[in-house]
Amino acid sequence: MAAPRLLSGMGCLYEMPAALGRVRRPYSTSRTFAEVLRLPKRQLTELVFPLQELQRHLLPESGPVLHLKTFEPSLEDLARAESLFTASARNRIEYLSSAERLDHAPDLLRPEVCFIGRSNVGKSSLIKALFSLAPEVEVRVSKKPGHTKKMNFFKVGKYFTLVDMPGYGYRAPEDFVNMVETYLKERKNLMRTFLLVDSVVGIQKADNIAIEMCEEFALPYVMVLTKIDKSSKGHLVKQVLQIQKFVATKTQGCFPQLFPVSAVTYSGIHLLRCFIANITGNLKTNG
Repeated sequence: MAAPRLLSGMGCLYEMPAALGRVRRPYSTSRTFAEVLRLPKRQLTELVFPLQELQRHLLPESGPVLHLKTFEPSLEDLARAESLFTASARNRIEYLSSAERLDHAPDLLRPEVCFIGRSNVGKSSLIKALFSLAPEVEVRVSKKPGHTKKMNFFKVGKYFTLVDMPGYGYRAPEDFVNMVETYLKERKNLMRTFLLVDSVVGIQKADNIAIEMCEEFALPYVMVLTKIDKSSKGHLVKQVLQIQKFVATKTQGCFPQLFPVSAVTYSGIHLLRCFIANITGNLKTNG
C-alpha cells in the first residue's frame, strides 16, 4: 500500500535527519495525568491520543482514515483509569510469580490480560511504562532479545492480573508453542490478549504464530504498535494504514482500533491503561 500524502508544516516538534526520520523526544519520563492536562493542546493530543495526531497528517482527499472512535474515552475516564495503576497501601501492584506451564500458574479469579510479541518488540519496556506509577514493581528489561522465558504474573491491586508472556522468534523457549497455546486456550479468566507489533517494521512472518493462535481459539485480541518514537510521522502513518487493513481483511477477533505506544516518550500509555481498565470491567467509560 502506498503511503498517503502528508500535510506540510508539521511544526518544530520533529526533525527527520535519518532514513526513517527519528522523532525528537519532547517527553522522556512518566507524567501524572494532572501534569498531562497542563500541556498545550497539541502536545496533550500527541501524548494521550497518538492516532488523532497521525490523522491530522492525512490530507482529506487521501482516502483512508484511521480508526479513532471505537474506543474514545474522555479525559475524565483517563484520569480515573490512572488510579488503578497507581500503587498505594490500598492498591498493591506487585510481581506475583512465574510459570513455565499453566498448571504452575497462580490460580486467580480476577480478570487477566496478557502481553505477547516477537522477541525485541519492546514488551517488557512497555509493561514497565504501564507500571511507571508503581516504581517498586520490578519488570526486568534486557538489552538482549528473548530475555523472557516464562510467563510472569503481575497483580494490579484487586482489579486484574497482567501476564508478560515469553517472546516468540529469536531465542524463544523451545516449548514456547505448547506453553503459550495451552495458556491461551485454557485460561478461563483471560479477558484480552495484547499482541505487540514493532511499528518500525510492521507485521512480520513470526507474528503469524500469535495471530493464528488467537484466531484459532476465537480469542479477542488487540494490536499494540510499539516504538513509535523511532519512526517519522510519514512512515508511521503508512504502517498504521497497512496494519489496519490487515486487521480489517485478515482477522476476525482483532479489535479494529490500533494502539500506538512509546515506552520512551509515554505516548499512548495513558490511553492503553484506560483501555485495560475498561476491558477488565474496572472502568465504564463515558466516551
